Amino acid sequence: MKKVGQNIDWTLIIAIIPIILGGLATMTSFGPQAGFFSRQLMWVGVGAAVTFLIARADMRFLRDSRYIILFYIGSLLLLVAVLLVGKTVKGAKSWFSFGFFSFEPADIVKLLVIMVLAKYFSRRHVEIARFKHLLISAVYAFVPIGLIMLQPDFGSALVVAGLWLGMALIAGISKKQILIIVGALMVVFSLMWLFVFKPYQKARIQTFINPTADIRGRGYNAYQSVIAVGSGGVVGKGVGYGTQSRLNYLPEYQTDFIFAAFSEEWGFVGSLIIIACLLVVLWRILLHARRGASNFETLFCTGFALLLFGHIIVNIGMNIGIMPVTGIPLPFMSYGGSHLLAECIGLGIVLSMSRYERAMHPDDINNEFVGYAQH
Repeated sequence: MKKVGQNIDWTLIIAIIPIILGGLATMTSFGPQAGFFSRQLMWVGVGAAVTFLIARADMRFLRDSRYIILFYIGSLLLLVAVLLVGKTVKGAKSWFSFGFFSFEPADIVKLLVIMVLAKYFSRRHVEIARFKHLLISAVYAFVPIGLIMLQPDFGSALVVAGLWLGMALIAGISKKQILIIVGALMVVFSLMWLFVFKPYQKARIQTFINPTADIRGRGYNAYQSVIAVGSGGVVGKGVGYGTQSRLNYLPEYQTDFIFAAFSEEWGFVGSLIIIACLLVVLWRILLHARRGASNFETLFCTGFALLLFGHIIVNIGMNIGIMPVTGIPLPFMSYGGSHLLAECIGLGIVLSMSRYERAMHPDDINNEFVGYAQH
């Protein structure tokens, strides 16, 4: 195993820094009265401390099923609790409110779903062609999905479903199983459209199909975001000169549409830099996945990369008008402590796993869960 001081992937850390600074710089443009900059700076400090503390810890205990199941059950209890005593924000009961800060459990649940799927698939990669394993893994994913839909939070539920599908594909499901999954998802979507989706959720999907149909109503957010991105030009208007956000034409400019607010001030060049940094982050995490000491490490790192990739695609997509508005934040850039803390926890686990990247003998892989528990 590598020494503790050698486990930090500085390329990964350095790639994240411009993303965080880009978000903070944009928040300064909203004015001190908004308070976004100071609160986000505090969460950045907390997230950095959490990342390095976890990176220094030995996270191989996560290979033990007992811990994974305990964490998973805890995540389900959090989702049940938020339905009972959570705070309702914009029609969704997704938050715990503690006065001076709020916490969204769905952000942590996404990480725990990655853990439980990585654990399950890591032991059954040879038997994954058996359909029962696909069904069992689906249960692990769709129980939290159902609880998240009850809030309702369609965006987070969609991300968790994408995590399950992506990790199942990586684990090696067959083409026949893929076709069955696609058919089942179409049936489920049809039923949800008829009986589950709220009117505003249907409106977002309809707006995605035809965003200009109701510019002053359902399509207003997406339309103003596209205007903000386009008005930035090549080099942007400059920090503090983004009219769409400062004049409140662009809604949720600190969270959902932070990329649009940034693009207006920093232009096409600045946007490319942020996207390039995000791609470097994904590349480094996938590199650690490839070097994973076992299937569990490989699948966890890959799942975490999928989580970030899904958030990046959906957030930037809705900012430039090619994806529906789903309330998904941009990793390390959007305002908010819950998602940033979850991302830092995941990052810390990846860095910790990188400490013991090594080639393993097949017998070691088969016995790793029993062997580590004995140590």
